[in-house]
Amino acid sequence: MTPTPSPQITELLRAWSAGDPTAVGQIVELVYPELHRIARRHLHHERPEHTIQATALVNEAYLRLVNIRRVQWKDRAHFLAVGARIMRRILVDYARTRPRPARVDLTEDLAIAPGLNLDLVLLDRALETLAGFDPRKAQVVEMRFFGGLTAEESAAVLGISAQSIHRDWSLAKSWLVHEMRREEFNGCAPLGKD
Repeated sequence: MTPTPSPQITELLRAWSAGDPTAVGQIVELVYPELHRIARRHLHHERPEHTIQATALVNEAYLRLVNIRRVQWKDRAHFLAVGARIMRRILVDYARTRPRPARVDLTEDLAIAPGLNLDLVLLDRALETLAGFDPRKAQVVEMRFFGGLTAEESAAVLGISAQSIHRDWSLAKSWLVHEMRREEFNGCAPLGKD
């Protein structure tokens, strides 16, 4: 299935930003396959016995998306980036309520760390620490790793070049892997401020 053309979604996003309550339903209907792909991608990094299914994750994200107010949506990529961030928050909240940390496999996208297998809460904490001193790199990780957005889509959302995205992505991956290994070695001592 091919994605709905971005101009149609952009028009609907503008209508939603302008107060049209019916636009969000149309947007979600059009991008549902992409939201579902993002949810599957999130869940692919989870342990096999994870109880949340992709459809449930999309539905929960939808409930949170429709309650967002005062957003000036840019385009399809911006909407999907926000959807990916919401799904990440849902999974981290879920992981925090479990007695055993949810594990994520970082080998696919953080290829500089083959075999690195860390819990989602630790990854979230490291990403929050990164956001504290370099918010753009943290956003790039969210869009590329969690959202599956291309460098070009991420660049459009952030208003920078794809080359900058590639550079930020590379540096952020290195920093995250180093930080998570350090924290795992130190027994998951608190990162930054909780």
